[in-house]
Amino acid sequence: MTTTHLRHDDPLDDFSHRVIDIDTVGKTVHVTGSGPAVVLLPEMPGISPDVARLARWLRDAGFRVYLPSLFGVDGAYPTADAGQAVVRRACVSAEFRAFAGGGTSPVVAWLRGLARVAHAECGGPGVGAVGLCFTGNFALTMTLEPAVIAPVVNHPSLPLDDPAGLEIAADDAARVAERIRRDGLKVLAYRFENDRWCTGRRFAAYRTLLGDAFDGRVLADEVANTNPPPFFRDIVGCAHSVTTAHLVDEQGHPTTRARDEIIAFLAERLGTTTPDTGADGPN
Repeated sequence: MTTTHLRHDDPLDDFSHRVIDIDTVGKTVHVTGSGPAVVLLPEMPGISPDVARLARWLRDAGFRVYLPSLFGVDGAYPTADAGQAVVRRACVSAEFRAFAGGGTSPVVAWLRGLARVAHAECGGPGVGAVGLCFTGNFALTMTLEPAVIAPVVNHPSLPLDDPAGLEIAADDAARVAERIRRDGLKVLAYRFENDRWCTGRRFAAYRTLLGDAFDGRVLADEVANTNPPPFFRDIVGCAHSVTTAHLVDEQGHPTTRARDEIIAFLAERLGTTTPDTGADGPN
């Protein structure tokens, strides 16, 4: 199944653009909306038009969305060559731990600080964190910040060289599992069935770590958008990005239902009202 794709860059002109300093490190954060805070993390190769579209859907559902710039060119349409270059730079960056044995990516400490800032600005019971692809697991590790109470882990792809591994140091994993258990948190996650970057073995590792708190949902490959941008078609090479590049924007479609389930999960956890999107609530 196909869907019409934006074939141009997104100017992000309906977002405010701020530099937020955490422990003397400043990063650009694009902010939109009002309501409880949700930190939406970009996927490779950056804040694409599809990632920005997801941010707008979250905004329109009643959240204030914080979209940090972590890699790539903000708003750029994901071409194959430029996307590959972004991946190469990120894999050697000191901020990320892309391969097995690397432990927790250092950038997550900055993201936990961003969650604290967002919670201070927005109030409410806490903050949602939505990770995508390269940043998928970051949303889980962000729960080491007490403000983060609604983690969503979408098709986490790290570590790139270990399909059964998790991008998290052993001590952090133990602390995360304890936080999830102690505070009764739930972790919502999505992947496509035959995604080679986020395998069933990886979801099994999450289940081993988190037990019944991990709600991993799997979509059939054949429901994915078959006309994604070149980076996803030529480099990713499989059904992968459930709520962005491989989403089919049709009412009742499995990928849009996944989007609506995420919105319902965030609304239930953060205490806002879910719009009538046909979403199913969290299990």
